[in-house]
Amino acid sequence: MVTAATIRTLREQTGAGILDCKQALEASGGDMAKAAEALRKKGFAQVAKRASNATSQGLVEAYIHTGGRVGALVELGCETDFVARTAEFRDLAHNLAMQVAAMSPAYVDESQVAGDDQRPRSQTILLNQPFIKDSSRTVSDIVQELAAKVGENVRIIRFSRLALGE
Repeated sequence: MVTAATIRTLREQTGAGILDCKQALEASGGDMAKAAEALRKKGFAQVAKRASNATSQGLVEAYIHTGGRVGALVELGCETDFVARTAEFRDLAHNLAMQVAAMSPAYVDESQVAGDDQRPRSQTILLNQPFIKDSSRTVSDIVQELAAKVGENVRIIRFSRLALGE
């Protein structure tokens, strides 16, 4: 039996709609983990459909590391200003700026890599790097999870890193 409390809990965990949560719980026999996984997969499918949508809204986040010797700027784009103002979106932008400052990537994605660059892709491409707060997931996974949660195309548009002496 699916209760309103379990639906509410699943909705808080995943950010999915109430009806989607109810259907996922019913399909999984009330198993929260299976329902959450089904909603996550459904969200990624929706993200793939929205990948071509324009990301003309968003924000620019700045991060200056303690001591002021390293800093980063990240432009994170989304489809609407409403999403850009959410706490989750701002947190992602901040975490990405920290990632850029800490890991010093050279490119956002594979399409920007210079043909003669032989450095390992997992180090030079931001989206391929392990996320600094959870090394079991990549930066791309984190961006896609937010996109699935908010139901919009979310992408890293560009970044810049500055360090003293570099």
